[in-house]
Amino acid sequence: MNIEPGNRVRAAGILLIHRDAGKQSFLLMRHHDRWDLPKGHCEAGESFRETALRETEEETGIAAAKIRIDPDFSFELFYPVQYAHLSAAVFQKQVRYFLGYLCEKPDLKITEHESARWFLWSPPHQIQSQTIDPLLAAVAEHLSAAS
Repeated sequence: MNIEPGNRVRAAGILLIHRDAGKQSFLLMRHHDRWDLPKGHCEAGESFRETALRETEEETGIAAAKIRIDPDFSFELFYPVQYAHLSAAVFQKQVRYFLGYLCEKPDLKITEHESARWFLWSPPHQIQSQTIDPLLAAVAEHLSAAS
């Protein structure tokens, strides 16, 4: 994990959308206590986009080449986090999310989560109020403006 001066942690992920039979769905990963997106910490010298694609491939098995990133969308969140193994210090976490499209529904190879699930795209969503719901609301706004 790359900790920047001033206790800032950078991370990135992708909201993956797949269309099948006219219906759109998006992928969430299941931790033991919550839903999340494929995401992870930026390595030294790595861009947010590079991190998002690398982490998505590591956590889902979906090759970066199969994901088409929407060039007109990104969403950032900032929030405090603590890492028990790094001390009691509070870090400012910056997470940038991208919107990615898949042409075909892939077979998943889950490596860091209990499971994964494709959710039907039917905004407004109420899944996790601090991070996922604001992202999904921003994606909904972006998609309605584009159509």
